[in-house]
Amino acid sequence: MKFASWNVNGLRSIYRKGLFEVVFGNDPDIATLQEIKSSESDLSPDIKDVLGYHSFFFPAEKKGYSGVAIYSKLEPTAIEKGIGYDRFDKEGRAIFLEFPGFFFGGLYMPHGGRQKENLDYKMTSYDSLMKYVSGLKGKPVIIAGDMNIAHKPIDLARPKENADNICFTPGEREKFGELISMGFADTFREKDDSPGKYTWWSYMSGVRDRNIGWRLDYVLSLSEPASIKDVAIRSDIKGSDHAPISADIDVDVV
Repeated sequence: MKFASWNVNGLRSIYRKGLFEVVFGNDPDIATLQEIKSSESDLSPDIKDVLGYHSFFFPAEKKGYSGVAIYSKLEPTAIEKGIGYDRFDKEGRAIFLEFPGFFFGGLYMPHGGRQKENLDYKMTSYDSLMKYVSGLKGKPVIIAGDMNIAHKPIDLARPKENADNICFTPGEREKFGELISMGFADTFREKDDSPGKYTWWSYMSGVRDRNIGWRLDYVLSLSEPASIKDVAIRSDIKGSDHAPISADIDVDVV
């Protein structure tokens, strides 16, 4: 199955830019989007009702902020919006779907703030996510989205200069390592260990052209690494400050 993820920085915005079809251009079985910044009632039928997909939306309570969506060819047996952490859930940051053969979660983890003013919130969100995932029993778990942490020095262009900056602090990297140690495979790094592969770039002039980026977006899988068949970062798609990503993973549909 092909799993895709993209922080779109405004779902209606990429639709107006003519980039909504990018989400479905490579025929994903499940696609999750972050920072949709819209309530379901604000979305046109063309966005909500994509032929061949079931769609699920979890907006933030705050209008025009955060929010996640999932489009799935498969109809889930159960849907859960949120992970049981009140602040996180009010910001519309997670949808989990259960299927007969696996669980899938679409995530938008908190940034933490440029001055680290929300770092404690971010760390608690990771703890809450790990607690939630540990309760998903009996099936492989796949999670995808904007995790807002560059795990290793290879995952950003300037690790030395950013050694204590948000999204790359030692504590955040350690916390991400705790998540990985639950058995998750970083699907991209299982197939591609080359430098210069990033998913986010500042909007500052020339930064993306010079590829001064960070890899903040992931597809993580609790299934065996051998089940990962292909991965991609579509850095050529420029409708957002993030690039779409995807991973082909063998999982049981039933």
